[in-house]
Amino acid sequence: MNDEILEKYLAAGKLAATILKESTQEIRVGRSYLELVESVEARVKNEDADLAFPLNVSLNEDAAHDTASTGDERVFARGDVVKFDLGVQIDGYIADTATTVDLGNNELLLEASREALEAAIKLVRPGVTTGELGTAVEKEILGRGYRPIANLTGHGLDQYVAHMDPTIPNISIHGGTVLEEGMAIAIEPFATTGSGRVGEKTRVEIYSQIAEKPVRIPSARAVMEQISALHGLPFSRRSLNDKKKDLALLGLARSQIVHGYPVLSDIPGSLVSQHEHTLIVTADGCIVTTR
Repeated sequence: MNDEILEKYLAAGKLAATILKESTQEIRVGRSYLELVESVEARVKNEDADLAFPLNVSLNEDAAHDTASTGDERVFARGDVVKFDLGVQIDGYIADTATTVDLGNNELLLEASREALEAAIKLVRPGVTTGELGTAVEKEILGRGYRPIANLTGHGLDQYVAHMDPTIPNISIHGGTVLEEGMAIAIEPFATTGSGRVGEKTRVEIYSQIAEKPVRIPSARAVMEQISALHGLPFSRRSLNDKKKDLALLGLARSQIVHGYPVLSDIPGSLVSQHEHTLIVTADGCIVTTR
């Protein structure tokens, strides 16, 4: 972590924080889901930055990996609990931040994930283990009568890498990775009224390239040309302009060239909240880049 890299992390974080704060104020009953997603993604690109991943907007029991599809007709409804997860990158250095907007009466649920995040941030410094962070997260969420989602975690960040070690649990574990000065990490507690675990839905809107192999089908080659500049960062099905993109993605997934990320969901009827910040571990604590 040198000064030049740190400045890029800080710039990405400042932009992500600004866009998240202003854009979430536009989430209201009756607002178009697709219109919101497209406007936010366009704003990132208009600010001399780019997306680290498609804007995730996940509703109610859906915890992660949902985004708008082409022609998406959904609108936000009264009672929705809306997770808004934004990734901004500058030259590959990523700011990953999330908040939850409540269109119902679920303030305590939102407080659970928000205060869990703050409790974990207060502990961050060299020598602390990720298990200690998970213990702090779990305590705050359980103390408000909810469950942390055990199989979703925070993660490390690197240039053009949105998820890597260390894994930062949302439940108490013994040990874990010891934090070191210069690490870039994202802490993201999830609180739920449901089971405390997520499973995969059939809906898949987000993919990433995981390998380079020759492809012969023209539509698959067209998709590869569009995603090759992303350095493996995730992209949305909606962002592809080839008419045969669905067939191309199916073939590329079967060839293990791209990987799909299904929507992750707790049990039907449950509600999930999420809050997230990106941090740089410093000699005496941390810098929260997305504050």
